Amino acid sequence: MSVKVRFAPSPTGMMHVGNARTALITYLLARSLDGHFLLRIDDTDLERSKKEYEEEIEAALIWMGCPWDEKARQRDRLHRYSECLEKMETAGRVYKCYETPEELSLKRKSQLSRGLPPIYDRAALALSEEQKAAYEAQGRKPHWRFKLEHKPIEWNDLVRGEVKFNGADLSDPVVLREDGSPLFNWCSVIDDMDYAITHIVRGEDHVSNTAAQIQMFEALGATPPEMAHLPLLSDAEGGKLSKRTGSLNLYDLRTEHGLESMALVSLLARLGTSEPIEPFTDIAPLVESFNFSKFGRAAPKFDVEELMRLNAKILHGSAFADVNVRLAHMGLQDMDEVFWEAVRPNITRLDDAKEWWRVARGPVDPVIEDADFIAQALELLPPAPWSSETWMQWANAVKEATGRKGKQLFMPLRQALTGMEHGPELAELLLLIGPDKARERLSGQKKAA
Repeated sequence: MSVKVRFAPSPTGMMHVGNARTALITYLLARSLDGHFLLRIDDTDLERSKKEYEEEIEAALIWMGCPWDEKARQRDRLHRYSECLEKMETAGRVYKCYETPEELSLKRKSQLSRGLPPIYDRAALALSEEQKAAYEAQGRKPHWRFKLEHKPIEWNDLVRGEVKFNGADLSDPVVLREDGSPLFNWCSVIDDMDYAITHIVRGEDHVSNTAAQIQMFEALGATPPEMAHLPLLSDAEGGKLSKRTGSLNLYDLRTEHGLESMALVSLLARLGTSEPIEPFTDIAPLVESFNFSKFGRAAPKFDVEELMRLNAKILHGSAFADVNVRLAHMGLQDMDEVFWEAVRPNITRLDDAKEWWRVARGPVDPVIEDADFIAQALELLPPAPWSSETWMQWANAVKEATGRKGKQLFMPLRQALTGMEHGPELAELLLLIGPDKARERLSGQKKAA
């Protein structure tokens, strides 16, 4: 069987890490089985769907290294959904309902107050043609529901194992709104059938939707795809993942936070699996090792701090050739390999390089707390030209003249040269700053350029 999968986002907002995980796992599944990856834009909500969100979804997938083989939009297939609705009406599997949202809400509240599950009571099936006509004369427009068969629904989930539902325990799902627009459950089944989708990856919050959709597939004469329901991500404390943990949409992660795409890919690919989370610089090993048997059912914790640690590790192992174009786009076109090699162990995000460029090139405000010590150090500063031996020559001379060593020696020099208490090794940093700027800063000149 030829494997075909789909990622089906709605373009109603920025792509979140939860959606990104579904997209990534779907992509890894496709590539691990030499399959076909369909990007399907679920845009039947014409009011909320926006072109800019669709473009951002595409940009996010490309950034993650998950290109699609084919693309489709649901709004281009509205006639097909209507065609299938007519077929199911003839077969007696869909029916019109005239309750208002307020009436349905009252029904649910009444059921809950009596300790009953809020399942639609199928009152619309008892309406006569006269009653339906009367409702329509009042200006009511019907919504349509799919009539579930009250029988067991079972499937072997690739993550959850054996899953069982009973049709009698589920509400007949709405497939068409009052305004005539089709809903997710209905469109998704028809698309998956028509595009010959063989595997569906989705969050576990869709398990009950899947139960209803399996009957829709069967009613339409199609075999349901293989299903894999991933546990939902939680935050680092095990609570619901939310924006209070930081901006978690991919646009902000890659633009405002300057995240390396493979940091996010490395984390999302291994979260919730039996394999260790480690930094990858290429998606190929993740494709090769992918298997649903490695996924557990517990909610994996998405930790932003862990994401940034992965980001730092990837950058620390990045050669200058891997980042020089991006550095140039940041205005650091004059940065060379020597500078990059010196500062990369001290960056968490690529744009941190801009701060070290400023420290080396200025302007900075030197921090001088012991002016006499720094004045002595200035007198002992070796003349140009400098080499890799210059720092040790200078440090040894200052140590001998002042008796200082260790932190008491290095920290005042670092503060005077950079205005900071941390950073790259002074042996490398001193060469980046150069003799002229070093003398200016040691002499206490502010904002040396």
